[in-house]
Amino acid sequence: MLKNRLMSILGLLVVASMILAACAPATPAATEAPAVEPIAAPAEPVATEAPTAEPEPTAVPRTTRTGGWLDSITMIGVSPDSVVTQLQAGEVDLYASTLGRAEDFKSAQDAGLDYSQNYGGTYELTFNPYGGGENGALFDASTGKLNPFAVSAIREAMNMLVDRNYIVQEVYGGLATPKFFPINGAFPDYAMLADVARELEAKYAFNEEAAAAAIGAEMEKLGAVKNADGKWTYNDELVSVIIIVRNDGDGTRKPIGDYVGAQLEKIGFTADLQYKTSSEASPIWIRGNPGDGLWHIYTGGWITTAVSRDDGSNFLFYYTADGLGQPLWQAYKPTEEFYAVSQKLNNNDFATLDERRELFANALRLSMQDSVRVWLVDQKAFSPYRPGVQVTSDLAGGIQGAQLQAFTLRFADQEGGEMTYAMSDMLVEPWNPIAGSNWVYDTAPKRFINDYGVIADPFTGLAQPQRIESAVVTVKEGLPVGKTLDWITLEFAPEIQVPADAFVDWDAETQTFITAGEGTTALRKSVVTYPADFFETIKWHDGSNFSVADFMMLWIMTFDQGKEASAIYDEATVSTLETFLSAFKGFRVTSTDPFVVEYYSDVYALDAELNVFTNWPEYGYGNAPWQMIALGNLAEANAELAYSADKADANGVEWMSFIDGPSLEVIGKYLDQAIAENYIPYAATLGQYITAEDAAARYANYKAWYEAHGHYWVGTGPYMLDKVFSVEKTLTLTRNEAFPDLADEWAGYAAPKIAEAEVDGEGRVTIGTEAAFDVYVNYEGAVYPANEIKEVKYLLFDATGALVVTGMAEAVADGQYVVKLSAEETAKLAEGSNKLEVVVVSKLVSIPTFAAFQFVTAK
Repeated sequence: MLKNRLMSILGLLVVASMILAACAPATPAATEAPAVEPIAAPAEPVATEAPTAEPEPTAVPRTTRTGGWLDSITMIGVSPDSVVTQLQAGEVDLYASTLGRAEDFKSAQDAGLDYSQNYGGTYELTFNPYGGGENGALFDASTGKLNPFAVSAIREAMNMLVDRNYIVQEVYGGLATPKFFPINGAFPDYAMLADVARELEAKYAFNEEAAAAAIGAEMEKLGAVKNADGKWTYNDELVSVIIIVRNDGDGTRKPIGDYVGAQLEKIGFTADLQYKTSSEASPIWIRGNPGDGLWHIYTGGWITTAVSRDDGSNFLFYYTADGLGQPLWQAYKPTEEFYAVSQKLNNNDFATLDERRELFANALRLSMQDSVRVWLVDQKAFSPYRPGVQVTSDLAGGIQGAQLQAFTLRFADQEGGEMTYAMSDMLVEPWNPIAGSNWVYDTAPKRFINDYGVIADPFTGLAQPQRIESAVVTVKEGLPVGKTLDWITLEFAPEIQVPADAFVDWDAETQTFITAGEGTTALRKSVVTYPADFFETIKWHDGSNFSVADFMMLWIMTFDQGKEASAIYDEATVSTLETFLSAFKGFRVTSTDPFVVEYYSDVYALDAELNVFTNWPEYGYGNAPWQMIALGNLAEANAELAYSADKADANGVEWMSFIDGPSLEVIGKYLDQAIAENYIPYAATLGQYITAEDAAARYANYKAWYEAHGHYWVGTGPYMLDKVFSVEKTLTLTRNEAFPDLADEWAGYAAPKIAEAEVDGEGRVTIGTEAAFDVYVNYEGAVYPANEIKEVKYLLFDATGALVVTGMAEAVADGQYVVKLSAEETAKLAEGSNKLEVVVVSKLVSIPTFAAFQFVTAK
């Protein structure tokens, strides 16, 4: 599930978006500008002298074709067990989901298939932490059942009960690495925190005996006892742990669930393994009431859909009620300290990089103590496709997560054609742009339908301009912000005054914006200008021209749901709105022709490119024109449909879908009503931008669209959603001929230049003497130029696994570095085997490279 709903409110560029997936979340390719503010910070400011992160385009002939390369795309669900066979037979052209098993990789290679690899998949154990009753660990009174995982100490001990190395080797055949934290081991923040991470990894390493002792002590405190068979009981009933095990996707979660169940049985629990697909599991673990006691553990999988340059927001998302409005998230109760640290990292509320590092280190420690999730592995997965298929894959999100897939997917040396695009599931949950499905199977097709103000670079995570013409970012002097790409202007100022007439809040009763007034300052200002012909050239799929009202509706929805006086008030959005307002300082539209928008905030990113606020109408779960939102609001205000799953359940109504099901009749009713009344939503504000003629034309186009396609989902991207077949779980996309860009606009992205590293040196070192080790850095057999390397860090571990020394290697020549250990440093080592680990950080890709060297010390 994408982190998009939170991002819509808090205004973070979903560059590290998480998506719930069969093969591993949801959130992040990244959606460009979720509702309010596109932000994601890197681990450190990017040096301005760095070579451009843009890949050199391969020279290709220009085309005259606009829109997508293909005429049509049919998206279907295919079991990962049969996908290689179907690719060989030509029944499928591309499998966009990921495969992670070693045997699958070998089968794809033996079949002569092409493939892309990515690093964004993660797997974990999601715990149900609901606790009530006299001991604080009971499900709702009607069940009377004990929930051991309401106790944080038991969840924390679970880290030691699972052997991550076993899972890596036995389940993934080595195509994964052990994972302990909510940050990706392949991204910059892990490299920056490698010393802290290694320390915690040693503390929480597999230790079955210690886990059993810690869990047993807590169980006794809860009043549980073991029976004669060594099984935990509570009130004379066996303590049964319900594990929802996903049996679809890439096939790796079933053996994980089986293993975890066996480990729990070993220490006295009774494991109840329930195997389910994503569609079967979702209503229970994410949409259901956690207090009902229908589950304890879920085998979770997430996809980081774009390279994350800042994983700081992950703590607020994964461990607090601010993360999502879903019932499970509302059961999260982090400590005050953990919540405060999570908020600071989420909002970049720090003055220096050293302060950020300290916050991050503390968050890692606190996340392990909380452990509503026990992380298991980071996966190196792959997506196979037939020879002759071309597509850009994101280093994190792979094909299904890449924004650029829609712009680059084609048959080689061919314009047009029909392609069959498969994933392991399709159409999992309802589509609506406010709080609909965020499953990767539903977000992947939306990426073909969407367009973007800026678009995420698939190799660096930096924003590249798509629809905007220019951007100027101003930050307060002293803040550690840098830029990499030439398209953006970065300026510094001693003080940034927010204009008195900037909009800072919303009055839900008068349906008007509230101005900032005099005396407000901000840490960051973004000014974005759209092209002069934007409103003439950009059209929604129903033929309507883009308008200023589409931009302004985004802002209204940012506030309105969180206001109690609103007809569409949703209590679950209040905390996220409050968090957003704590750092938001205002926005102002200074021109509507061309469209120019200013944005002010105390939240800033360390990359100038990620401080750009585009105002693009992305609501977190899809792009939407104003009339689409207006009809959804009417249905929700009249309590016939609800945007969110939890509100739908609470009100006993349908979870809103703009593509299928009973919702279509309700939306159609309000469309007819809007036509009859020539309805202008939020007229006190949007009436400035929507005339009666505009409204009539929009509604007429929208109704004609429905009559032609049988659904109400429209975008502005290179493909249009043609038909939806819910029962068959398939859909078709057709080329948008009105799309203004040439099909080869994003052609020519080269392969990412991921460094390869090797460490060499003496295998025996005398304690108390100097030692030196060589580090060689290459790419595909050629040396990696020193000016393309940001840093080469080293970590020295002694024979006990303790971290002894950290430092920076010295550059000797292109592709060669040296680690020098002083006599004082080697004197800290005891006799035995030691490990020197190096971390190579490139300027061209955001994935660090790790390499290690073992050596012996003696006196």
